[in-house]
Amino acid sequence: MKKVKIINGIQQVGIGVKDAKQVFNWYRKNLGFDILVFEDVATASLMTRYTDGVAHERYAILALNMVGGGGLEIWEYRSRVSEPSKTSLLLGDLGINVLKIRSHSIDKVYAKLQEQGINHLSKNGKSHFFFSDSWGNLVQVVKDDYCFTATKSCSGGVSGSIIGVSDMRKALRFYQGFLGYETLISDQTGVFADFERLPGGGNQFRRVLLKHPARQIGGFGELYGPSQIELLQVLDRTPHKIYKDRLWGDLGYIHLCFDVNGMNVLRQEAKSLGYEFTVDSADSFDMGEAAGRFAYVEDPDGTLIEFVETHKVPIHKKLGLYINLKNRNPFKPLPKILVKALKFHRRTKDL
Repeated sequence: MKKVKIINGIQQVGIGVKDAKQVFNWYRKNLGFDILVFEDVATASLMTRYTDGVAHERYAILALNMVGGGGLEIWEYRSRVSEPSKTSLLLGDLGINVLKIRSHSIDKVYAKLQEQGINHLSKNGKSHFFFSDSWGNLVQVVKDDYCFTATKSCSGGVSGSIIGVSDMRKALRFYQGFLGYETLISDQTGVFADFERLPGGGNQFRRVLLKHPARQIGGFGELYGPSQIELLQVLDRTPHKIYKDRLWGDLGYIHLCFDVNGMNVLRQEAKSLGYEFTVDSADSFDMGEAAGRFAYVEDPDGTLIEFVETHKVPIHKKLGLYINLKNRNPFKPLPKILVKALKFHRRTKDL
C-alpha cells in the first residue's frame, strides 16, 4: 500500500495546569470529559528544546467526551512550579487563545454553567458563546449537531480552537496548505460584538474561520469528527506571544494535537514547505498504557502543533485488552462498537 499523509482530526488540546486531577474533575462534571484514557507520570525527555534544556517530570491525563470530538491532555509539572503568563492574555495574542467545544444544545450548556456559578459568560448567542473556566482559560461553546454516540452530556468534545496570528497570509499557508483546512468564512474585518466581553475583545480584528471535514477513515476519525480553526489577527495593537519567556507546559493552552497516519510522509512534506519537525520521537513512545509516535512543528508564530500516530490504546487494562493500530489499514475506520469500548474508562467520581 502506498504510504500517504492522513490527518484524521484533532486528537486533543494540551492544557498546562497546577493540579491536573482538579482540572479533570471540573471538566468531567461541567462539560462531560469523563473518559480517562490514561494518566501517567514520566519525564518529558524529548521536550527539552521547549523546557530550557531540562528534562522535567510531568503528570498527564488524557480525557475524552464520547459525544465526539478531541480530548484534553491535562498537563502538570511535577519537578517545578508552572508559571502564569507575565502579561494578561488579550484576544489576538500569538498562540492558542480559545478552546472550541461542540454542543447540540448550547442553551442547556449555558444554563448549566450559570447554575454552577461560572463567571465571565458572554451573551448566549444562536451559534456560540464564550466563558472562562475556573483557571481563566477561555472556552467557546459552538452549536454543532455532530454526534459520535449519545450520552447524558449536552456538550461534546473539542472541535477546534481560536489561534492568534501576526500575518494572516503566512498563517493560511500553514493551516490550509499544510494541514489541509478549507475556508468556511473568509476575511471578516472590524470590531465584533461577540468578542465584547472577552479580554481585548474591543480591538480591530481580521478573522478567518477554517474547517476540516469529518473523516470516515483513520481508526478514531469518526470519534474526533469535523473541526474548526479560527485564525485571529489583531490590527490595532502589537500582540504578545503567549509563551514568551515561559516553558512548554506552563499555565494555559500549550499545544494543538492532531491524530495522523503516515508520519514519515508528513515529515517529508513539512520539510519541503519549511515547517521542519522540531521534535520527533521517531520510534514508539509510551504514555502509561498508550503508545505511538509523536512529533511537533511550529506555525509561523511559534504556536506548537503536535502530531500523534497512535499505535496502541488500552480498552481494559486488567483483562489485557488493547486496540492495536500499528499495522492497520489507515483508510479503514475502526468498528464503532470497538471505539465505544472506551466507555470502560468512564469516571463517575472525582480522582
